[in-house]
Amino acid sequence: MSKDIRIKKGLDIKLVGEAEKAVENAVVSNFYSIRPEDFHSIIPKLVAKEGTRVKAGETLFYNKDNEAMKFVSPVSGEITEVQRGPRRRIDALKITADKVQEHVDHGKFDLGADAEKLRAHLLATGCWAFIKQRPYDVVAKADSTPKGIFISGYASAPLSADLDFTLKGKEAELQAAITALSKFAKVHVSVGKDSDSPLAKMQNIELYKVSGPHPSGNVGTLINKVSPVNKGETVWTVNAQDLVIIGELLLTGKFNAERVIALSGSAVKKPRYFRTLIGSEISTMVYDNGVERGANNRFISGNVLSGKQVGPDGFLDYYSNVVTVIPEGDDYDFFGWNKPIFDKVSNSRALTFSWLTPNKKYDLNTNMNGEHRNFVLTGKYEEVFPLDIYPLQILKSCLYKDLDEMEALGMYEVAPEDFALTEFICVSKQPHQQIIREGLDLMIKEIG
Repeated sequence: MSKDIRIKKGLDIKLVGEAEKAVENAVVSNFYSIRPEDFHSIIPKLVAKEGTRVKAGETLFYNKDNEAMKFVSPVSGEITEVQRGPRRRIDALKITADKVQEHVDHGKFDLGADAEKLRAHLLATGCWAFIKQRPYDVVAKADSTPKGIFISGYASAPLSADLDFTLKGKEAELQAAITALSKFAKVHVSVGKDSDSPLAKMQNIELYKVSGPHPSGNVGTLINKVSPVNKGETVWTVNAQDLVIIGELLLTGKFNAERVIALSGSAVKKPRYFRTLIGSEISTMVYDNGVERGANNRFISGNVLSGKQVGPDGFLDYYSNVVTVIPEGDDYDFFGWNKPIFDKVSNSRALTFSWLTPNKKYDLNTNMNGEHRNFVLTGKYEEVFPLDIYPLQILKSCLYKDLDEMEALGMYEVAPEDFALTEFICVSKQPHQQIIREGLDLMIKEIG
């Protein structure tokens, strides 16, 4: 029996370039890249040096604070470059892939084993990297005990991958992963109210059917409506597609880093889904599908609201299941602030008329239509922010670094993506997600 969660506050941003529901195999990448920055707060300690040959699922580095927490290669091949930044920081490991792939065989896991054996297995095989925690929105501490595990099977962000489609046929892997995770705590799963998600048929879950505008599909919204995080409490979150990787490893003993990626955006002439691997080259998907070489486009690993900007020669990050390509907005709209606007999305009715055509799809670029300025009190953030938290106040507490106020306002349960919409509508052009990330990092440093 499912429970309904109806979200009223939010904003749906309908964009041109939704991926057609057809899956193709992407051109096989010659190179793959793993970036430790994807695992926020982890200090990597290298195991594999330049010139080392590795199998798929073999350890590349471990967490300096906990040697049991391994991070593994998505492919077999040779480590051809270790890119370093300031103070010898490891920025990326570049792997030249073998033509014929070899996998480390960890052996089939006994799903009847206890939670501690499962914990050790996930840590050793690299699958622990898929388990994130709140507070702080980081890879879960190896010794943490969650009060609940939250999984969103509904993607409401613009041009996101349709999880009902990408998870189809993966029921066995999903069930194995959920059965295993349920040994740690109750598993809470959300799906779309009218969806046909494989996750809705799983056992050992508490099911919720969500409806309403974005961010109804954010896992942070689910946490807030079901079990808000208080001081001293921990919850875990897992991306729905990552359950498939965890489940396959438990069932077969092999770390299969396969991803079904939505290639979307108005700059893509043939938006569709591709089967590829974590860390693969973006170029293997985009240029054979109508993205013009040399055109002034923004390449995003992730969705347009919370994804990471990458170059056209960049790589898919560890957690993304969508690559978005939209025009770069570096043009100037003369007197754009002083005339009626019909081709942009806004939650305000002042000069902007998108509310007259709620089903229209827009071809937007990255232009911010304004410059950075001090916060303006408009009351608009609350209209798109469904969490029981004061968004403006918590942003300001992060800026002036008041830890007590951050705690009192609910900082323990938020993540940067929860503020993507408030950043989108912000008339002050403030980087909300960056502000929240820096606030969370301060809490990690001062509170731990």
